[in-house]
Amino acid sequence: MKNQENAANEAKWLTARPGERFCVRVPAAATDGDYSIVEIVADPGDSTPLHVHEKEDEYLLVLEGSARVVLGKQTIEATAGQTVEMKRGIPHAWGNPSDKPVRLLFTATPGGCEEALVIIAQGGEIDFAALTAQFRVTTLGPPILG
Repeated sequence: MKNQENAANEAKWLTARPGERFCVRVPAAATDGDYSIVEIVADPGDSTPLHVHEKEDEYLLVLEGSARVVLGKQTIEATAGQTVEMKRGIPHAWGNPSDKPVRLLFTATPGGCEEALVIIAQGGEIDFAALTAQFRVTTLGPPILG
């Protein structure tokens, strides 16, 4: 638990892309890779592309606001307090369709995919094809909103 407390104290907010900032609350390094937890705040209209993870399951908890989640062939409108399970191998995406920011908590098992966000936040030239291959994530379509 001490590693998790230290990680939480050292956490900082970074920008993944315009309209989305994140904070790694529990890095995989603090859990021997078992899981990681990332908090995300997304502006209205922000969304991810449809994608699939080969390696990890993700669990999304809406802390504030509402999120639209595409999960396989279904679309889920999740509000504060709701969770959505996104299993590895299932295409998914999420976005903020509202006019207010949404605050989300993501847990990934096993952990490690949060490192992709950190790399993106560092800026500079990023080879996204190599990055997604490294983290075994395949992009299947454009962002679901906009």
